[in-house]
Amino acid sequence: MTDDKPTRKEILRPLHLVGIALAAGVFATVVTLVSTGAFTERVNLSIAKGTYEGLTPLGLGLVIGGASFIVTLLGLAMLMLAVDPADVTRTIDRPVLFDADPSSPDSGRSSTGEPKSGERPDAGDGPAAAS
Repeated sequence: MTDDKPTRKEILRPLHLVGIALAAGVFATVVTLVSTGAFTERVNLSIAKGTYEGLTPLGLGLVIGGASFIVTLLGLAMLMLAVDPADVTRTIDRPVLFDADPSSPDSGRSSTGEPKSGERPDAGDGPAAAS
């Protein structure tokens, strides 16, 4: 097993995001087709006779799938805006949602949990407390 750590840029390429959105759209289309009975004989006969009223299951599936694709793509694009460009070249070597390692030099506190020297005790915790 190699020790290569992928960067965020390698993980979140635009083509991958479009692929994820496409998969969500196809899934929504299939669920819509199955739930509207597009594969049943009764629905297909009524469509063939011209007695089916409203949007056909295939048309509804395409509308729902297209809407799902667009919403997913926009949602992923908005989430990509939350990524700091400086983090794009940094390698991911720990779980993203875990707290930073307290012994790392860029964490805001020392290993004991106390503020570093020269730093206010309430730094970053909201408005300064009245002394």
